[in-house]
Amino acid sequence: MPLPSSARALKKPRLDDEVRFLRSWIEKPLHMGAVMPSGKLLARTMAHYVDPDSDAPVVELGPGTGAITSALVERGVDQKRLVLVEYNPGFCALLRDRYPQAKVVQGDAYRLRDTLWNVLSAPASAVVSGLPLVTKPMLTRLRLIRDAFAALAPGAPFIQFTYAVVPPIPKSLPGVSTEASERIWMNLPPARVWVYRKD
Repeated sequence: MPLPSSARALKKPRLDDEVRFLRSWIEKPLHMGAVMPSGKLLARTMAHYVDPDSDAPVVELGPGTGAITSALVERGVDQKRLVLVEYNPGFCALLRDRYPQAKVVQGDAYRLRDTLWNVLSAPASAVVSGLPLVTKPMLTRLRLIRDAFAALAPGAPFIQFTYAVVPPIPKSLPGVSTEASERIWMNLPPARVWVYRKD
């Protein structure tokens, strides 16, 4: 039995996003965090760690087509608070269209200090990352979290998901507390969310 037209309309943006992701992954596999956009349960789990009532900016690294961005907005985070740092110019154009009140920054999240130096008006209340950290050398990962903590308010979370069974950033960083979600089996592939806070 064919889907009703309303169901087809809801499925089409997701299918379009999957095609965009796959095309970008084929062109530059190591720049992409995943072959497909994050699943809804994973995106909601990440958004759960963000305070929707704060007025401070929320920085999202590597939003792609906006799966996690959508979960942040659904959680109650005002679009005006969102600072979306995306490397891919095609995804930037898509994000500007979908989230017109957000600030979309085309730049390299792995050079976060340079990318954000004149963007934030106040310390961020969260940094939410969809970057493929486990594909990067450990020094690159540590530099990223150092720069993220420099942009964050004291105690604010750096939120990262990973498909790997080990944390993307070591749990033993001095002065940093960590917590992890349960493994999200409904995501393909299964993922876990790690949250880091500077003590």
